[in-house]
Amino acid sequence: QVQLVESGGGLVQAGGSLRLSCAASGRTFTNYAMGWFRQAPGKEREFVTAIRRRGGSTAYADSVKGRFTISRDNANNMVYLEMNSLKPEDTAVYYCAAANRVDIGRHPNEYDYWGQGTQVTVSS
Repeated sequence: QVQLVESGGGLVQAGGSLRLSCAASGRTFTNYAMGWFRQAPGKEREFVTAIRRRGGSTAYADSVKGRFTISRDNANNMVYLEMNSLKPEDTAVYYCAAANRVDIGRHPNEYDYWGQGTQVTVSS
């Protein structure tokens, strides 16, 4: 089992920044690729970004490329999502997820564990 706890969400104006954190506990953190997904009301959960087990390789949704940055601290079992130039369409619940795989997955079904989510609201 892997437990994931997100933090750092909140209300921000368009153009602002937020940093989300995800604390992992349980099994060996470096066995897992880590991802961030988001879900807006009435919409399906969508891929935002992911990072491989040891870092160094990342993937981003086109909608956030150049604005969001994922990183991980394997020594402290943490993964982060730095979000800049936020837009109202970024408003959603953001979820941290862990996948017991080597490569990066972009579909929710490829992830084994999920956090409870943190709300991000961007006002115009």
